[in-house]
Amino acid sequence: MIRFPPEVVMNKTDEAVRRARERSGEHLALLKEIVTIPSVSTDPERKADVARAAVWMNDKLVEFGANETKIIATPGHPVVWAEFRASEPDAETILLYGHYDVQPVDPVELWDTDPFTPTERDGRLYARGASDMKAQVMACLLAVRTLVESNALGMTVRFLLEGEEEIGSPNLAGAIEANADLFRAAVCLNLDSGMVGPGIPSIRYALRGLAYFDLTIRGPSRDLHSGGFGGVVHNPAQALAELIAGMHNADGSVALPGFYDRVREIDAEEHARAAAVPVSAEDLLAQSGVPALWGEKAFTPVERIGARPTLEINGIWGGYTGAGAKTVIPAEAHAKISTRLVPDQRHSDVHAQLAAYLTENAPPTVTWELRQLAGGEAFICDPNSSYHKRFAAALTSVWNREPVFSRNGGSVPVAADLEQILGMPSVLSGFALPDDRVHSPNESQDIATWYQGIEAVIRFLAAESA
Repeated sequence: MIRFPPEVVMNKTDEAVRRARERSGEHLALLKEIVTIPSVSTDPERKADVARAAVWMNDKLVEFGANETKIIATPGHPVVWAEFRASEPDAETILLYGHYDVQPVDPVELWDTDPFTPTERDGRLYARGASDMKAQVMACLLAVRTLVESNALGMTVRFLLEGEEEIGSPNLAGAIEANADLFRAAVCLNLDSGMVGPGIPSIRYALRGLAYFDLTIRGPSRDLHSGGFGGVVHNPAQALAELIAGMHNADGSVALPGFYDRVREIDAEEHARAAAVPVSAEDLLAQSGVPALWGEKAFTPVERIGARPTLEINGIWGGYTGAGAKTVIPAEAHAKISTRLVPDQRHSDVHAQLAAYLTENAPPTVTWELRQLAGGEAFICDPNSSYHKRFAAALTSVWNREPVFSRNGGSVPVAADLEQILGMPSVLSGFALPDDRVHSPNESQDIATWYQGIEAVIRFLAAESA
């Protein structure tokens, strides 16, 4: 750990950084406390736990010195709001975004330790939500607390903490519209994007959108004996597999009609930015564990991840899946399907495109039902804004290297919501690493990187920045 020599006269920002370093153990204990709450937003049985996480966040904001807090009810899980007012009345206002909900832990048997019992191992903290994104939320809370205690907060800071990001933020836009004055700010700092690699600070200037669907294929009125009906009844599981196989072309592109009609092409500047991202095919092979990469050969792997739309099968099931054998033709088969979208595509259009594909290709031997479960638009912004430059300076001061600017392949609906509803730009970053295994068993956060992240947020928000 870096320590300041006693003879150095520190400004308030350096004093706040020193204070954060001295309290690193306490900070880690607080992170461990919040990740024990199983705030799985998609699971109705965890609704009380999600509410408990919201109350925990609100209580900590009060404890850390917020001038005002509020838990805002929605038709789903609540939004937590808080405000820390700068001492200078004309200070600009910044919004800090985060989500306190987490993904399911399945398959739980693949975890090395209990997902909600935080475990330190090899410099990492293992737990569901440790990286995505409770560590990032806590980096913001702890940075603001440290600045308040050091009398060094240079901006009025508002928090927007939601509990539905992992299910597509279905109620967030409504909450923002109904409480616009509470959330209004010059810019939003959103740490839900992560770093491109260890020791490489990153700022993301684009996010992909999302359209998520549930597809059911139905055949017979009940499960049938495969010996009595095999060969005369089209198996719904087979029909589903055939339909899914046709959703991609041989070159890896998506085969839905009209899917690429609104896709924004990658210009020369974007190609250059993508080429500068220090992520190789070998890196992706190592991170994913696959024997070979796949996708549109006309684009580099970095471009495919951030600047091209995709269609993925997130789950597929039907018939008998228990131990041993049971010879049936299932009555139904199911798939969860998601698409990641790029700027100018609309998630509502994708629903119509997928329905058109099914209408054209589903055989008359089965029926189908398509439901859209979530949707959000893509986001892109100017990476040369003054706020991007300020955060870049904060990252540089901590990591001693300039950040990489790149697109992000994930979806964070709040960025587009804030832009559309409030005209608010966002700075997208974070301190998760590619090997954190987010959304997978054995998720973890690199602890040293997290400590650095707290310092970067301190320097960004401080009266004497960076």
